[in-house]
Amino acid sequence: MSETPPSENPGSPDSPGSPDFDAMARDIAEVPAVEVIVTVAVNLMSAAAVKLGLTEEGDKHKDLDEARKLVHALAGLLDASATEISSFHAAPLRDGLKSLQLAFREASLVPDEPGQGPGEKYTGPLYG
Repeated sequence: MSETPPSENPGSPDSPGSPDFDAMARDIAEVPAVEVIVTVAVNLMSAAAVKLGLTEEGDKHKDLDEARKLVHALAGLLDASATEISSFHAAPLRDGLKSLQLAFREASLVPDEPGQGPGEKYTGPLYG
């Protein structure tokens, strides 16, 4: 057994640098589900934009395989949550998704057939 007091043991829940899971759970409990869904969607959109090379750094982080996964996950989230979030929240997210899908199609050297692009399983075929 260690003689180090719990507050000095970095793996201890009582140490100053460790996360307070009870406080984190209380904080999460106060956040409405719609806000969590929208936040996750915005994070997926941002990550997809980076992987599509749409940021100031351009092609530095471009990775279409990763972008495909992120866009597909975003489409699935929006499809699954469509009845749970209002159109006030859903409309701009759907617009952002469509923009990312079109950007993916434009960035692809060999474009997917309509209906086969990322997320089109959920949104329907995109022509562009």
